[in-house]
Amino acid sequence: MTEEVSLPAPLVSSDWLGDRLGEAGLVIIDASWRMPGEGDARKDYDSRHIPSAVHFDLDAIADRSSGLPHMLAPAHEFESAVGALGIGDKDRIVVYDDQGLFSAARVWWNFRAMGHEEVAVLDGGLPKWISEGRPVTNEKTRLPAKRYHATPQPDSVIDAAGVRAALANPASLVLDARSPARFQGLTPEPRAGMRSG
Repeated sequence: MTEEVSLPAPLVSSDWLGDRLGEAGLVIIDASWRMPGEGDARKDYDSRHIPSAVHFDLDAIADRSSGLPHMLAPAHEFESAVGALGIGDKDRIVVYDDQGLFSAARVWWNFRAMGHEEVAVLDGGLPKWISEGRPVTNEKTRLPAKRYHATPQPDSVIDAAGVRAALANPASLVLDARSPARFQGLTPEPRAGMRSG
């Protein structure tokens, strides 16, 4: 019986992952996503991904009752969707995207908000992986479905009222992760109907 090894940190190296490709209990997720009008990340995943990686669709595994994009899915929907991908709540998960570090962190947070501690992001993502000559494939990954049990972490999520309260509290720090140009309203928002800045 092999000893279960925990992930070393929230960020893992390509060497770490490369040494463990194919290990039981390790699931690799391609979390690549595109802004509206910038192509189809699923097609890119279909053409090349890290061997055995499954694709996590941020738009599909989300709270679709919200008018906002890729909001955290209700726990029962998250359980069903990730279980169908072949991910169990005891698996170690490494998430990457094809831009280096863009949407992978969002998927990492989804799992953390559902109580999954053994999840990390691949440092440098697919660009670094490819630049090092590591393997990619276009073979479809089909993992057997698993049962996933979420343990939602309410402190991982805040609503609009909570953000407004934090903005009014000098002891709080609120970070906006958009690009400087989007934050300053110098470029239009990529989604129709959203105010710039």
